[in-house]
Amino acid sequence: QVQLVESGGGLVQAGGSLRLSCAASGRTFSSNAMGWFRQAPVKEREFVAAISWNGGVTDYAVSVKGRFTISRDVTKNTVYLQMNSLKPEDTAVYYCAADRLKFRAGVPPLKDFSSWGQGTQVTVSS
Repeated sequence: QVQLVESGGGLVQAGGSLRLSCAASGRTFSSNAMGWFRQAPVKEREFVAAISWNGGVTDYAVSVKGRFTISRDVTKNTVYLQMNSLKPEDTAVYYCAADRLKFRAGVPPLKDFSSWGQGTQVTVSS
């Protein structure tokens, strides 16, 4: 089973930027689609972005489209979420997850994301 670790969260002013990373811990996810999700304390988990196993297909929530970019590094063992023009409503714990299947065309249905990381806190101040 793939093991994931998120990093890069922190405190940032509105309008600022952060780059989150999702790295494998002892396992590889280079053949799996990957996704980013977020959750505030009093809100349900929300889809943010996803990328296919080969990086050829991406998908974004309407609330972040045009501001956030998901990508994979050249070795495809780390996934990033570049977050620009941050707003206070982006404040949440951000999680990454891997598709339960390998070599899927496109991105998976939300129910198929698994192998969740521990999360990284993002706080955006006004």
